[in-house]
Amino acid sequence: MLKKIEQIKNDFYKALETACGTQADLSKLKADFIGKKGAVADILKNMKEASAENIREIGQHVNRLKSEIEAVIDSKIREAETALINEKLKKERIDISLRDSLTDRGLCDAGYHPVTLIQREVEDVFTSMGFEILDGPHIEDDYHNFVALNIPEHHPARDMQDTFWFSDLQHLLRTHTSPIQVRGMETHRPPFKFVGPGKVFRNEATDASHEMVFHQIEGMMVDRNVTVSHLIYFMKTLLSEIFGRTVEVRLRPGFFPFVEPGFELDIKCLICGGKGCPVCKQQGWVELLPCGMVHPNVLKCSGIDTEKYNGFAFGLGLDRLVMMRYGIDDIRHLHGGDLRFIRQFKAY
Repeated sequence: MLKKIEQIKNDFYKALETACGTQADLSKLKADFIGKKGAVADILKNMKEASAENIREIGQHVNRLKSEIEAVIDSKIREAETALINEKLKKERIDISLRDSLTDRGLCDAGYHPVTLIQREVEDVFTSMGFEILDGPHIEDDYHNFVALNIPEHHPARDMQDTFWFSDLQHLLRTHTSPIQVRGMETHRPPFKFVGPGKVFRNEATDASHEMVFHQIEGMMVDRNVTVSHLIYFMKTLLSEIFGRTVEVRLRPGFFPFVEPGFELDIKCLICGGKGCPVCKQQGWVELLPCGMVHPNVLKCSGIDTEKYNGFAFGLGLDRLVMMRYGIDDIRHLHGGDLRFIRQFKAY
């Protein structure tokens, strides 16, 4: 038994020499040797074959080997993480001398756009809850924007989107950020959690709460035995983190082809306190978060077994969230390009 332990140790260091050094490769190596189904676990299963006087000695050798392998792997993973960070810093190096020059001439008097500020906060909240941040193209095809989301050709829900089509009638400016979810499901296997922020485009009239170009952040979680309770928990956590307090919400039925059942999650208008204003259309509530349980057809389009997995999805109106956070009474301010408006957020 002791010879077998020594052999496992030798095999580990040989495998370590040929490993690629990536975090994934190192994690797999760790699982192969000290995971639940690893080589060391096999030793522990076979300890009953050892004599009573040898069990203690074998156990000590096994524990030392596990600690040694774990320490070596963790050290290598930290080295890999540091290398990735250093490489990223090299690529993202900024020449601050240009900024100093512009500041001297009074050309850097603005700040971050409020949508950028809130988007970063939202991303931080979701990252802290284990979600991955994804991205996708502005120009989409019919499949990713509609078909894969359970909206086939001639489906009446297409008329709700007011789509900007290109001349080939196969490509369009994405009408929602849901295609990011479709592309995410094509590259991920469950369980997974991710969100995708971005601009979307719809051919509709503008008013205090509607624009042709606006921002959304959509996300989904797919795992075994996901329920509506999980959805409500994550959404309430997000809103309480963004507003710094518990906000009053209501959940009512809503129809969206890609979820079943579907809901509209509204928040009490923070502009008027629920009394009624142009932002909330005099209703006292703002439609902020369409959501629901992912329709099985959507999961099947991405090859996900609906007998094993289910999930929830949501689409957050990022511009309206910004308006509620900062008390902005007209969405058109966010897209007007007026630096006097942007300068108000320089302190944030």
